[in-house]
Amino acid sequence: MPDLIEVLAPAAILPRVHASSKRQALQTVCDALAEAAGLNARSVFDAVLMRERLSGTGMGEGVAVPHARVPGLQHPVGAFARFDPPVDFDALDGRPCDLVFLLLAPAERGADHLKALAKVARFLRKPDARERLRAARGHDGLVAVFEDTSRSDAA
Repeated sequence: MPDLIEVLAPAAILPRVHASSKRQALQTVCDALAEAAGLNARSVFDAVLMRERLSGTGMGEGVAVPHARVPGLQHPVGAFARFDPPVDFDALDGRPCDLVFLLLAPAERGADHLKALAKVARFLRKPDARERLRAARGHDGLVAVFEDTSRSDAA
């Protein structure tokens, strides 16, 4: 499984996004990732929305990890967005989410999807990771947090 920085599409790292609903939040992040990955934006949004309808992807602590399997991908790809104000992703703790990591994986490779999802969830469960993501300044600051994570995981 590649490092998170290798999964993230640089053009789909969004440091400050405003959305008035979960649907609008998902649309914004799906559009950015679809464009960056050369995918059909409508297909990506439909797949993510269908998965989201099964159950909310809010992990708690202000974090959501919407995800879906999408035809046409060779490997997992992701987007990251900070929302201001936070958006309700039906988290178990009831807290709205300001940190959202959207993950897409190949439709034919379920194991890759689960491995990538587990890696994202492990990272975002760490209080210091969430604090650093919230404190990062702009796009470059967010990239640096994910790069640092990759270096510290390798050590």
